[in-house]
Amino acid sequence: MRFENDNGALICRHNGETLRIEAWGNDSLRVRSSLSPKFTGNDWALTETPAACQAQVQMTEEESPNAYGGIDKQTLATITNGRIRAVVNFAGIISFYRDEQLLLREYYRSYGGTLSKESRCLKLVNREWKGVIGGSEYSLNLKFESNKKEKLFGMGQYQQDCMDLKGCVLELAQRNSQISVPFAVSSLGYGFLWNNPAVGRVTFGNNYYEWIARSTKEMDYWITAADTPKQILENYTAVTGRAEMFPENLMGLWQCKLRYRTQDEVLTVARQYQKEGIKIDQIVIDFFHWTVQGDWKFDEKYWPDPKAMVDELHSMGIKVIVSVWPSVDRKSENFYPMQEKGLLIRTERGAAQTYDYQGDCVEIDPFNPETRKYVWDVCRKNYYDYGIDAFWLDNSEPDYGVYDFENYRYHIGPALAVSNLYPQLYSRAFYDGMKEAGTGTVVNLLRCAWAGSQKYGNVVWSGDVPSTFEAFADQIQCGLNMGLAGIPWWTTDIGGFMTDDVNDEDFRQLLIRWYQFAVYSPVLRMHGDRGPYTIPPLDERDWGGGYLHTGQPNELWSYGEDNYAIMKNYYDVRISMHDYIKQLYEEAHTNGSPLLRAMFYEFPDDAKCWELQDQYMFGSKYLVAPILHLNEWKREVYLPSGKWKLTSTGEVCEGGQSINVDAPITYMPVFERIQ
Repeated sequence: MRFENDNGALICRHNGETLRIEAWGNDSLRVRSSLSPKFTGNDWALTETPAACQAQVQMTEEESPNAYGGIDKQTLATITNGRIRAVVNFAGIISFYRDEQLLLREYYRSYGGTLSKESRCLKLVNREWKGVIGGSEYSLNLKFESNKKEKLFGMGQYQQDCMDLKGCVLELAQRNSQISVPFAVSSLGYGFLWNNPAVGRVTFGNNYYEWIARSTKEMDYWITAADTPKQILENYTAVTGRAEMFPENLMGLWQCKLRYRTQDEVLTVARQYQKEGIKIDQIVIDFFHWTVQGDWKFDEKYWPDPKAMVDELHSMGIKVIVSVWPSVDRKSENFYPMQEKGLLIRTERGAAQTYDYQGDCVEIDPFNPETRKYVWDVCRKNYYDYGIDAFWLDNSEPDYGVYDFENYRYHIGPALAVSNLYPQLYSRAFYDGMKEAGTGTVVNLLRCAWAGSQKYGNVVWSGDVPSTFEAFADQIQCGLNMGLAGIPWWTTDIGGFMTDDVNDEDFRQLLIRWYQFAVYSPVLRMHGDRGPYTIPPLDERDWGGGYLHTGQPNELWSYGEDNYAIMKNYYDVRISMHDYIKQLYEEAHTNGSPLLRAMFYEFPDDAKCWELQDQYMFGSKYLVAPILHLNEWKREVYLPSGKWKLTSTGEVCEGGQSINVDAPITYMPVFERIQ
């Protein structure tokens, strides 16, 4: 192993591999490795200029026992940036320390390990590169030692009941309701970003951790050290970006359903809300308001005057957001021009089709800057110029007909190598275009994200999840882990997306419990596909805005007077918290803190808080305990140290204990932190 100091960066060369470790922000290091003569220069998620740091690089010689019972002299190289230090031994194995505490060490089980016990015959190396046959990329397998006492959080959104990801296997790939944001927060006091958009897998095993990229040109990760999760998030968002300040006029209720089919339906709903004295901040026009996928325009038969519709909604103080899909039907007027210009995803073999819902479609390739400009130019003309305020960028994973990533290729390379970046670049088509057009703070709604997406105006929702209490419980940990992965603007479909029967009393109970939770979440948004499908289509065409089904009504008054009264009451609660919610958005903007916070985020010294996933903090003030089971009228809540006021009765409780709290259908347990 050859070491050198390159202007404060540690360079290690061995067996054709070049390893580079350098300071990258406060108490943080960036680690890259390649078998190529030079690095690609891709910064991926590390888009922000890091704080100036003075790293120290040293080389020392140490004696250590070898595999044959003798003593070898070995050169070790060390790079220190503030509180984090990396030590590289003669075999290229890296160990990371915060102050003097070992945080993380690469896993090595072959001859010549860092210690004699690691000199084994298994021939397992820390960084395993294998050439992809027929290509210039490699598959990469990076292993780290596991600490059995460690807990791991973040990583985006996975539909499972595990908030602590220790012991989990996570696919590094984007799917409907699965969001890979590869940043992990450790209970040991470090954060780790896998700065690589390749499709792959991570395993946080009890024997070792394993990061796999199926196709890549280089290894790239970033690690930071800090005492608390809040400091870790601050360091992380300093180098990946932070959300802008969320607009005050969008902090109330967003109204949506599957789907408003005409401008008259939209206006009728808006007028009724106004009559009811309920201010909605934004109304959402969902999919198939268009002619065919990829036309990106209103079907004139059902939306004859979008400008007049938008003007009336604006007069009520209501913003308008419209759905845009990345799929382009062969019948679309944009298909062949985009295909000719190379603006669509290519397939490696078989038919040129990537998506097959309600059409024979190929999806756009946002990795090509020309694609982003083309799509924005069309959407600006057909939507934005009418006064449309924002865009619902649905299917933004993208939602492939079949998730065979090896069959798709983008402008900059194979999907296996870069596909996880797709949703961020899709959002950039609109973010960049809207900024150039003079929009202030951009707020678009997306179903997917990647590391750094928080800086591009993305409200991310948790996807098309079932309308079940089990799914509801999963969304709690999804939102908490998304926040820990640096995505503070997050929301869900209240009541879940897929509902068989809106008249089912069990569903209505679920809806209320979900709504109560949503009031104490970043974005309060009504949405869902409400069955049964008994509403006939508007016409007999097999295309256009009138042929597809629509769900049952989904406005606050749609579920009976008793439920309406509960939702109106909680709407008032939301509005009363406006100044507080504004403060939380300011924190997200200034230091990266999520609005939805794991208990340990506010109480890192309380061991019990690291175990909890069925309650959370909404900011630093409110402890929220959602009701996650059918016919549950009481639940246990853990109160950390301090004094807590139960909002239903005003009773003040001492912290440091678990208590049972009544939870009738009209109330979800919430405690206000008063000391």
